[in-house]
Amino acid sequence: MKSTWARVKVAAIAICIAIVLVTCTQVLGREVEPVEHTWRIIRVLDGDTVQFEAAWVPDPLPKRISVRIYGIDTPEKGYRAKCPNEDTLGQQATDFTRSTVAAARSVTVRLREWDKYGGRVIGDVMVDGRSMASLLIIAGLAREYYGDAKTSWCD
Repeated sequence: MKSTWARVKVAAIAICIAIVLVTCTQVLGREVEPVEHTWRIIRVLDGDTVQFEAAWVPDPLPKRISVRIYGIDTPEKGYRAKCPNEDTLGQQATDFTRSTVAAARSVTVRLREWDKYGGRVIGDVMVDGRSMASLLIIAGLAREYYGDAKTSWCD
C-alpha cells in the first residue's frame, strides 16, 4: 500500500514539474517588448554602461540602475584593458558617451532584460532620438555584440 502511495506522489510531483517547465519555456522563449523610460543619467561608467536615477527603488537599495547598452561592446579601460591601445580606446568611448549624454536634450532607455551577470539591465539608450549604440559604432568606438565571442581590441 505504501509503495503505491509513494508512486502516486512521485507521479504527481513529476507532472507538476513538467507543467512548470513547459510554462517557463513558453514564457522565456517569447521576445520581450522593451519598456521605455525617461530617467536622468547620473553617471557614465564606461562607453557602454550608464547609471540612471531610480528614486522608486525601495530602501535600503541604492537609488540607481546600471544599464548596459544593448547590441554593442566598447573597449575596456583601466585594469580591465588587455593592452594600452584598448585602454586608450576605452577612455575615448567613455568620454564620447559622457559628452553625448551631457549635450542631449532628451535621454530615454528601453529596458530589455537583466544581463547575464545579474548586476545590470540591458537596454537601448536613446539620446535626442538617436541610438547611443549606433553613435558609438559610427565613431569607431564600439562593435556590434550580442553575446557571442568578443573580438580583441588589441589586434
